[in-house]
Amino acid sequence: MKLSESFQAAFSNILGAKLRSFLAVLGILIGTASVVALVMSGQLATQHALAQFKVLGTNLLAINVYQKNQEKSQGSGIKLNNLTLAQALNSHTADPHILLAAPYTNDYSNVYADDKNLNVSVIGATDNLAKVIRIKLRQGRFVSILDNNQHYVVIGSAIAQHLKQIGRQKLIGSQLSIGKNIYTIIGIIQPWPQNNFFNEDINNSIIIPIAAALSSNKYAQIQNIVYRIQPKSDIDAIKQKLHHYINRYVNNGQIFVRSPEQIIKSMQKQQTTFTILLGVIGGISLLVGGIGVMNIMLVSVVERHREIGIRRAIGARQSDIKWLFLTESIMLSLLGGVIGVIMGILSSLIIAYIFHWQFFFFATPAIIGFAVSVFVGIFFGYYPAHRASKLDPILLLRSE
Repeated sequence: MKLSESFQAAFSNILGAKLRSFLAVLGILIGTASVVALVMSGQLATQHALAQFKVLGTNLLAINVYQKNQEKSQGSGIKLNNLTLAQALNSHTADPHILLAAPYTNDYSNVYADDKNLNVSVIGATDNLAKVIRIKLRQGRFVSILDNNQHYVVIGSAIAQHLKQIGRQKLIGSQLSIGKNIYTIIGIIQPWPQNNFFNEDINNSIIIPIAAALSSNKYAQIQNIVYRIQPKSDIDAIKQKLHHYINRYVNNGQIFVRSPEQIIKSMQKQQTTFTILLGVIGGISLLVGGIGVMNIMLVSVVERHREIGIRRAIGARQSDIKWLFLTESIMLSLLGGVIGVIMGILSSLIIAYIFHWQFFFFATPAIIGFAVSVFVGIFFGYYPAHRASKLDPILLLRSE
Protein backbone atom coordinates (compact mmCIF):
# COMPACT_ATOMS: atom_id res chain seq x y z
CA MET A 1 0.00 0.00 0.00
CA LYS A 2 1.36 3.39 -0.97
CA LEU A 3 1.72 6.12 1.64
CA SER A 4 -0.75 8.32 -0.25
CA GLU A 5 -3.31 5.50 -0.12
CA SER A 6 -2.73 5.15 3.62
CA PHE A 7 -3.43 8.86 4.09
CA GLN A 8 -6.58 8.65 1.95
CA ALA A 9 -7.86 5.66 3.91
CA ALA A 10 -7.00 7.32 7.23
CA PHE A 11 -8.77 10.50 6.15
CA SER A 12 -11.87 8.52 5.20
CA ASN A 13 -11.86 6.70 8.54
CA ILE A 14 -11.51 9.99 10.44
CA LEU A 15 -14.48 11.47 8.60
CA GLY A 16 -16.45 8.25 9.07
CA ALA A 17 -16.11 8.37 12.84
CA LYS A 18 -16.40 12.07 13.57
CA LEU A 19 -17.17 11.82 17.29
CA ARG A 20 -14.37 9.38 17.97
CA SER A 21 -11.93 11.48 15.96
CA PHE A 22 -13.05 14.64 17.75
CA LEU A 23 -12.39 13.07 21.16
CA ALA A 24 -8.93 11.96 20.04
CA VAL A 25 -8.10 15.39 18.61
CA LEU A 26 -9.45 17.17 21.70
CA GLY A 27 -6.84 15.70 24.02
CA ILE A 28 -3.94 16.63 21.74
CA LEU A 29 -5.47 20.06 21.09
CA ILE A 30 -5.76 20.91 24.78
CA GLY A 31 -2.28 19.61 25.53
CA THR A 32 -0.64 21.53 22.67
CA ALA A 33 -2.58 24.71 23.43
CA SER A 34 -1.51 24.45 27.09
CA VAL A 35 2.17 24.08 26.20
CA VAL A 36 2.12 26.98 23.72
CA ALA A 37 -0.01 29.31 25.85
CA LEU A 38 1.85 28.70 29.12
CA VAL A 39 5.37 28.94 27.69
CA MET A 40 4.59 31.91 25.43
CA SER A 41 2.80 33.78 28.24
CA GLY A 42 5.80 33.26 30.49
CA GLN A 43 8.09 34.70 27.82
CA LEU A 44 5.74 37.64 27.27
CA ALA A 45 5.71 38.41 30.99
CA THR A 46 9.51 38.41 31.07
CA GLN A 47 9.78 40.55 27.95
CA HIS A 48 7.34 43.04 29.46
CA ALA A 49 9.46 43.33 32.59
CA LEU A 50 12.69 43.61 30.59
CA ALA A 51 11.20 46.26 28.30
CA GLN A 52 10.77 48.55 31.29
CA PHE A 53 14.53 48.82 31.61
CA LYS A 54 14.89 50.00 28.02
CA VAL A 55 13.24 53.29 29.01
CA LEU A 56 15.70 53.96 31.83
CA GLY A 57 18.71 52.19 30.31
CA THR A 58 20.83 49.54 31.98
CA ASN A 59 23.75 51.84 32.89
CA LEU A 60 22.32 52.53 36.33
CA LEU A 61 23.17 51.68 39.91
CA ALA A 62 21.29 52.17 43.15
CA ILE A 63 22.40 51.92 46.75
CA ASN A 64 20.31 51.59 49.88
CA VAL A 65 21.90 52.46 53.22
CA TYR A 66 20.29 50.94 56.31
CA GLN A 67 21.23 51.53 59.91
CA LYS A 68 22.23 48.60 62.07
CA ASN A 69 22.36 50.74 65.17
CA GLN A 70 19.63 53.33 65.70
CA GLU A 71 20.96 54.49 69.05
CA LYS A 72 22.15 58.06 69.38
CA SER A 73 25.76 58.81 70.00
CA GLN A 74 26.37 59.70 73.61
CA GLY A 75 26.00 63.39 74.34
CA SER A 76 25.82 64.49 70.72
CA GLY A 77 22.11 64.07 70.05
CA ILE A 78 22.93 63.08 66.46
CA LYS A 79 22.01 59.72 65.02
CA LEU A 80 24.74 57.47 63.78
CA ASN A 81 24.98 56.29 60.18
CA ASN A 82 23.41 59.31 58.49
CA LEU A 83 24.73 60.52 55.15
CA THR A 84 24.73 64.28 54.72
CA LEU A 85 23.49 65.84 51.50
CA ALA A 86 27.01 66.95 50.54
CA GLN A 87 28.42 63.47 51.14
CA ALA A 88 25.67 61.87 49.06
CA LEU A 89 26.09 64.32 46.18
CA ASN A 90 29.86 63.86 46.18
CA SER A 91 29.60 60.06 46.11
CA HIS A 92 29.96 60.21 42.32
CA THR A 93 33.67 60.93 42.93
CA ALA A 94 34.10 57.35 44.19
CA ASP A 95 34.68 56.17 40.61
CA PRO A 96 35.35 58.10 37.38
CA HIS A 97 32.81 55.93 35.56
CA ILE A 98 29.95 57.39 37.64
CA LEU A 99 28.37 60.23 35.67
CA LEU A 100 25.65 61.44 38.05
CA ALA A 101 24.56 60.83 41.63
CA ALA A 102 20.96 61.48 42.67
CA PRO A 103 20.29 61.11 46.40
CA TYR A 104 16.67 61.22 47.52
CA THR A 105 14.48 60.82 50.57
CA ASN A 106 11.04 59.28 50.67
CA ASP A 107 8.25 59.73 53.18
CA TYR A 108 4.47 59.40 53.49
CA SER A 109 3.53 62.71 55.09
CA ASN A 110 -0.03 63.99 55.26
CA VAL A 111 -0.69 65.80 52.00
CA TYR A 112 -3.86 67.81 51.51
CA ALA A 113 -5.41 69.54 48.53
CA ASP A 114 -8.55 71.57 49.26
CA ASP A 115 -8.96 69.73 52.59
CA LYS A 116 -8.82 66.37 50.81
CA ASN A 117 -6.13 63.92 51.92
CA LEU A 118 -3.91 62.58 49.11
CA ASN A 119 -2.38 59.15 49.66
CA VAL A 120 0.97 59.89 47.99
CA SER A 121 4.67 59.41 48.51
CA VAL A 122 6.73 62.54 49.20
CA ILE A 123 10.17 62.41 47.59
CA GLY A 124 12.93 64.87 48.42
CA ALA A 125 15.27 65.18 45.44
CA THR A 126 17.56 67.34 43.33
CA ASP A 127 17.41 67.96 39.60
CA ASN A 128 19.83 65.02 39.16
CA LEU A 129 17.00 62.59 39.87
CA ALA A 130 15.17 63.69 36.72
CA LYS A 131 18.37 63.19 34.70
CA VAL A 132 19.21 59.78 36.14
CA ILE A 133 15.80 58.08 35.91
CA ARG A 134 14.70 60.16 32.93
CA ILE A 135 11.72 62.06 34.30
CA LYS A 136 10.13 64.30 31.67
CA LEU A 137 7.89 67.24 32.45
CA ARG A 138 4.55 67.96 30.85
CA GLN A 139 4.51 71.50 32.24
CA GLY A 140 6.64 73.76 34.42
CA ARG A 141 10.08 72.84 35.78
CA PHE A 142 11.70 70.31 38.08
CA VAL A 143 13.04 71.02 41.56
CA SER A 144 16.69 72.09 41.75
CA ILE A 145 19.52 71.94 44.25
CA LEU A 146 19.41 75.74 44.11
CA ASP A 147 15.86 75.72 45.52
CA ASN A 148 17.31 74.90 48.95
CA ASN A 149 14.46 75.15 51.49
CA GLN A 150 11.94 76.71 49.11
CA HIS A 151 8.49 75.18 49.40
CA TYR A 152 8.17 74.05 45.79
CA VAL A 153 6.61 70.78 44.64
CA VAL A 154 6.49 68.81 41.39
CA ILE A 155 3.57 66.38 41.04
CA GLY A 156 3.23 63.06 39.24
CA SER A 157 0.79 62.49 36.37
CA ALA A 158 -1.67 60.48 38.49
CA ILE A 159 -1.72 63.22 41.14
CA ALA A 160 -2.32 65.87 38.48
CA GLN A 161 -5.25 63.88 37.10
CA HIS A 162 -6.71 63.46 40.59
CA LEU A 163 -6.44 67.19 41.30
CA LYS A 164 -8.31 67.99 38.08
CA GLN A 165 -11.03 65.54 39.07
CA ILE A 166 -11.60 67.38 42.34
CA GLY A 167 -12.03 70.65 40.51
CA ARG A 168 -8.61 72.26 40.10
CA GLN A 169 -8.28 73.64 36.58
CA LYS A 170 -4.96 75.47 36.83
CA LEU A 171 -2.35 73.36 38.62
CA ILE A 172 0.85 75.35 38.11
CA GLY A 173 0.95 77.96 40.86
CA SER A 174 -1.69 76.25 43.00
CA GLN A 175 -0.78 74.94 46.43
CA LEU A 176 -0.65 71.75 48.46
CA SER A 177 -0.37 71.28 52.20
CA ILE A 178 2.42 68.91 53.24
CA GLY A 179 2.43 68.45 56.99
CA LYS A 180 2.34 71.96 58.46
CA ASN A 181 3.81 73.65 55.37
CA ILE A 182 2.28 75.05 52.21
CA TYR A 183 3.99 74.11 48.93
CA THR A 184 3.51 75.68 45.49
CA ILE A 185 3.24 73.44 42.43
CA ILE A 186 5.96 74.36 39.91
CA GLY A 187 5.89 71.33 37.60
CA ILE A 188 3.80 68.41 36.31
CA ILE A 189 5.49 65.16 35.29
CA GLN A 190 4.58 63.21 32.17
CA PRO A 191 3.37 59.60 32.71
CA TRP A 192 6.43 57.69 33.89
CA PRO A 193 6.84 53.95 33.21
CA GLN A 194 7.08 51.91 36.39
CA ASN A 195 9.92 49.42 36.63
CA ASN A 196 11.58 46.97 38.98
CA PHE A 197 14.66 49.15 39.50
CA PHE A 198 13.43 52.40 41.05
CA ASN A 199 11.50 51.78 44.25
CA GLU A 200 9.03 54.67 44.04
CA ASP A 201 6.08 55.18 41.73
CA ILE A 202 6.74 58.65 40.28
CA ASN A 203 3.21 58.89 38.88
CA ASN A 204 1.74 58.72 42.39
CA SER A 205 4.43 60.81 44.08
CA ILE A 206 5.16 64.47 44.72
CA ILE A 207 8.74 65.73 44.64
CA ILE A 208 10.09 68.56 46.78
CA PRO A 209 13.63 69.98 47.13
CA ILE A 210 15.73 67.57 49.15
CA ALA A 211 16.93 70.33 51.49
CA ALA A 212 13.29 71.19 52.30
CA ALA A 213 12.55 67.50 52.94
CA LEU A 214 15.49 67.17 55.34
CA SER A 215 14.69 70.37 57.24
CA SER A 216 10.90 69.95 57.50
CA ASN A 217 10.98 66.35 58.74
CA LYS A 218 13.36 65.44 61.55
CA TYR A 219 13.05 61.76 60.64
CA ALA A 220 14.02 62.26 56.99
CA GLN A 221 17.30 60.59 56.04
CA ILE A 222 19.23 60.05 52.82
CA GLN A 223 19.13 56.28 52.54
CA ASN A 224 18.83 55.99 48.77
CA ILE A 225 21.06 57.14 45.92
CA VAL A 226 20.69 56.29 42.23
CA TYR A 227 23.57 56.67 39.78
CA ARG A 228 23.95 57.02 36.04
CA ILE A 229 27.20 55.32 34.99
CA GLN A 230 29.08 55.03 31.74
CA PRO A 231 27.87 52.19 29.48
CA LYS A 232 29.76 48.89 29.72
CA SER A 233 31.44 49.86 32.97
CA ASP A 234 32.82 47.32 35.43
CA ILE A 235 29.87 47.24 37.80
CA ASP A 236 31.59 45.08 40.41
CA ALA A 237 34.51 47.50 40.62
CA ILE A 238 32.14 50.48 40.99
CA LYS A 239 30.24 48.65 43.72
CA GLN A 240 33.41 48.08 45.72
CA LYS A 241 34.43 51.73 45.45
CA LEU A 242 30.94 52.89 46.50
CA HIS A 243 31.05 50.54 49.48
CA HIS A 244 34.41 52.00 50.47
CA TYR A 245 33.17 55.58 50.04
CA ILE A 246 29.93 55.10 52.00
CA ASN A 247 31.71 53.20 54.81
CA ARG A 248 33.91 56.25 55.36
CA TYR A 249 30.83 58.16 56.56
CA VAL A 250 28.35 55.47 57.59
CA ASN A 251 29.79 53.51 60.48
CA ASN A 252 27.93 50.38 61.48
CA GLY A 253 25.73 50.68 58.40
CA GLN A 254 24.45 48.07 56.00
CA ILE A 255 24.73 48.89 52.30
CA PHE A 256 22.92 47.17 49.42
CA VAL A 257 23.88 47.86 45.83
CA ARG A 258 21.76 46.75 42.87
CA SER A 259 21.86 47.26 39.12
CA PRO A 260 19.49 46.62 36.21
CA GLU A 261 21.94 44.06 34.80
CA GLN A 262 21.66 42.03 38.00
CA ILE A 263 17.88 42.23 37.93
CA ILE A 264 17.77 41.27 34.24
CA LYS A 265 20.04 38.26 34.79
CA SER A 266 17.90 37.17 37.71
CA MET A 267 14.72 37.56 35.65
CA GLN A 268 16.21 35.60 32.75
CA LYS A 269 17.19 32.81 35.13
CA GLN A 270 13.68 32.82 36.57
CA GLN A 271 12.27 32.74 33.04
CA THR A 272 14.25 29.58 32.24
CA THR A 273 13.00 27.88 35.40
CA PHE A 274 9.46 29.15 34.80
CA THR A 275 9.49 27.98 31.17
CA ILE A 276 10.66 24.49 32.17
CA LEU A 277 7.97 24.29 34.86
CA LEU A 278 5.23 25.43 32.49
CA GLY A 279 6.53 23.09 29.80
CA VAL A 280 6.30 20.15 32.22
CA ILE A 281 2.74 21.13 33.15
CA GLY A 282 1.78 21.39 29.48
CA GLY A 283 3.63 18.13 28.78
CA ILE A 284 1.43 16.35 31.31
CA SER A 285 -1.61 17.60 29.39
CA LEU A 286 -0.10 16.26 26.17
CA LEU A 287 0.61 12.93 27.88
CA VAL A 288 -3.03 12.66 28.88
CA GLY A 289 -4.01 13.56 25.31
CA GLY A 290 -1.66 10.90 23.95
CA ILE A 291 -3.21 8.25 26.18
CA GLY A 292 -6.60 9.34 24.85
CA VAL A 293 -5.37 8.87 21.27
CA MET A 294 -4.11 5.39 22.11
CA ASN A 295 -7.44 4.41 23.68
CA ILE A 296 -9.38 5.69 20.69
CA MET A 297 -7.09 3.86 18.28
CA LEU A 298 -7.42 0.61 20.25
CA VAL A 299 -11.20 0.93 20.00
CA SER A 300 -10.82 1.59 16.28
CA VAL A 301 -8.77 -1.59 15.86
CA VAL A 302 -11.47 -3.65 17.59
CA GLU A 303 -14.23 -2.10 15.47
CA ARG A 304 -12.34 -2.73 12.24
CA HIS A 305 -11.43 -6.39 12.68
CA ARG A 306 -13.31 -7.38 9.53
CA GLU A 307 -11.61 -4.64 7.46
CA ILE A 308 -8.19 -5.77 8.71
CA GLY A 309 -9.00 -9.42 7.90
CA ILE A 310 -10.19 -8.60 4.36
CA ARG A 311 -7.14 -6.42 3.66
CA ARG A 312 -4.82 -9.19 4.83
CA ALA A 313 -6.75 -11.79 2.80
CA ILE A 314 -6.34 -9.86 -0.45
CA GLY A 315 -2.60 -9.40 0.03
CA ALA A 316 -1.95 -6.54 2.47
CA ARG A 317 1.23 -6.99 4.48
CA GLN A 318 1.63 -6.46 8.21
CA SER A 319 3.52 -3.22 7.48
CA ASP A 320 0.58 -1.99 5.37
CA ILE A 321 -1.84 -2.52 8.27
CA LYS A 322 0.60 -0.89 10.68
CA TRP A 323 0.99 2.16 8.44
CA LEU A 324 -2.78 2.36 7.96
CA PHE A 325 -3.42 2.88 11.68
CA LEU A 326 -0.22 4.79 12.37
CA THR A 327 -1.08 7.24 9.59
CA GLU A 328 -4.50 7.80 11.10
CA SER A 329 -2.93 8.47 14.52
CA ILE A 330 -0.43 10.89 12.98
CA MET A 331 -3.19 12.74 11.12
CA LEU A 332 -5.20 13.09 14.30
CA SER A 333 -2.13 14.42 16.11
CA LEU A 334 -1.30 16.80 13.25
CA LEU A 335 -4.84 18.16 13.29
CA GLY A 336 -4.81 18.53 17.08
CA GLY A 337 -1.32 20.06 16.96
CA VAL A 338 -2.20 22.70 14.35
CA ILE A 339 -5.43 23.73 16.08
CA GLY A 340 -3.69 23.61 19.48
CA VAL A 341 -0.87 25.91 18.32
CA ILE A 342 -3.43 28.39 16.96
CA MET A 343 -5.47 28.23 20.18
CA GLY A 344 -2.31 28.63 22.29
CA ILE A 345 -1.22 31.73 20.36
CA LEU A 346 -4.71 33.24 20.64
CA SER A 347 -4.75 32.51 24.37
CA SER A 348 -1.38 34.25 24.76
CA LEU A 349 -2.71 37.21 22.81
CA ILE A 350 -5.74 37.45 25.11
CA ILE A 351 -3.52 37.22 28.22
CA ALA A 352 -1.25 39.96 26.84
CA TYR A 353 -4.30 42.15 26.19
CA ILE A 354 -5.69 41.61 29.69
CA PHE A 355 -2.39 42.47 31.41
CA HIS A 356 -1.50 45.25 28.94
CA TRP A 357 1.63 43.53 27.69
CA GLN A 358 3.07 44.14 24.27
CA PHE A 359 2.52 40.99 22.23
CA PHE A 360 5.45 39.30 20.53
CA PHE A 361 5.25 36.10 18.52
CA PHE A 362 7.75 33.53 19.74
CA ALA A 363 8.25 30.74 17.20
CA THR A 364 9.99 28.34 19.59
CA PRO A 365 6.95 27.48 21.80
CA ALA A 366 4.78 26.99 18.70
CA ILE A 367 7.35 24.74 16.99
CA ILE A 368 8.01 22.75 20.15
CA GLY A 369 4.30 22.36 20.88
CA PHE A 370 3.58 21.16 17.35
CA ALA A 371 6.58 18.83 17.23
CA VAL A 372 5.73 17.27 20.59
CA SER A 373 2.11 16.75 19.53
CA VAL A 374 3.27 14.86 16.41
CA PHE A 375 5.70 12.80 18.50
CA VAL A 376 2.89 11.96 20.92
CA GLY A 377 0.74 10.81 18.00
CA ILE A 378 3.48 8.53 16.70
CA PHE A 379 4.45 7.23 20.13
CA PHE A 380 0.95 6.47 21.38
CA GLY A 381 -0.35 5.42 17.96
CA TYR A 382 2.38 2.87 17.39
CA TYR A 383 1.13 0.26 19.85
CA PRO A 384 -2.44 0.07 18.46
CA ALA A 385 -1.00 0.00 14.91
CA HIS A 386 1.49 -2.73 15.83
CA ARG A 387 -1.23 -4.71 17.56
CA ALA A 388 -3.50 -4.47 14.52
CA SER A 389 -0.72 -5.68 12.21
CA LYS A 390 -0.13 -8.79 14.34
CA LEU A 391 -3.76 -9.97 14.29
CA ASP A 392 -4.41 -13.31 12.58
CA PRO A 393 -6.53 -12.63 9.42
CA ILE A 394 -8.15 -16.07 9.57
CA LEU A 395 -9.33 -15.57 13.12
CA LEU A 396 -10.54 -12.08 12.22
CA LEU A 397 -12.66 -13.38 9.32
CA ARG A 398 -14.02 -16.27 11.37
CA SER A 399 -15.03 -13.94 14.18
CA GLU A 400 -17.24 -12.06 11.75
